[in-house]
Amino acid sequence: MPPLIRLARQTGLLYLGLAIAGGLGFLLIRPRLFAAGDAGSTLAHLVEHEGLARAGIVLELLVVLTQALAAVWFFRLFRTVDSVAAGGIAAFGLVNAVVVLTSAALLATATEVALQPVGDAAANVQLLYLVSGNLWTVGGLFFGLWLMPMGWCVLRSGWMPRALGWILIGGGAGYVLSPFVGYLIPQAGAAVDLLALPASVGEFWMIGYLLLRGVRAGAPDGDPARGRDLGRLSDPAGARPAGG
Repeated sequence: MPPLIRLARQTGLLYLGLAIAGGLGFLLIRPRLFAAGDAGSTLAHLVEHEGLARAGIVLELLVVLTQALAAVWFFRLFRTVDSVAAGGIAAFGLVNAVVVLTSAALLATATEVALQPVGDAAANVQLLYLVSGNLWTVGGLFFGLWLMPMGWCVLRSGWMPRALGWILIGGGAGYVLSPFVGYLIPQAGAAVDLLALPASVGEFWMIGYLLLRGVRAGAPDGDPARGRDLGRLSDPAGARPAGG
């Protein structure tokens, strides 16, 4: 298997892990534990479903791990296409991982408070879950910023369909806008969900393309992580200072 395709599939596998961990933790487990506006129910859920609560913490840690690794692998994949954009993918992805890491710590604290009450346990647990949820909301800003340079690299490289690149850029812009709309217009929940829709389409398309195809036929066969060094070795003039 050519090194570039192998690297692309590794990146897709990490991205798939991120999607699965995020979907299970945030979309499936969290709603079963957190009761908006009902602190007593949230506390009761954590006490009654301790295993589920701990699974939610572990899944958020898996989001952190896969997000951080995917950020690095995307940089390796696209660094020879556009080093600035590839660096942006890595930087924004790592920031988003730190945001989720903070959320995981809050969930762990909420679980401990529920099982070993401190003060008004119900109020404390509810507050911790509210802060965690808002971290995910504001973290959408950086998740959108990670998608936009990713889409740009797709367009620049020609390794994947151009439509995918534009959807990633548009979806990233939607993610960036969503926290602003959500906080300025709290009743616009449907509009916020709609803004995130293109990003979801682009993400799953990207994951599927990376895993099933890697890159288009005709993409360079060399290892992109070594591309610049190989280029310098093959071009003696490039190894000398200009005018030397």
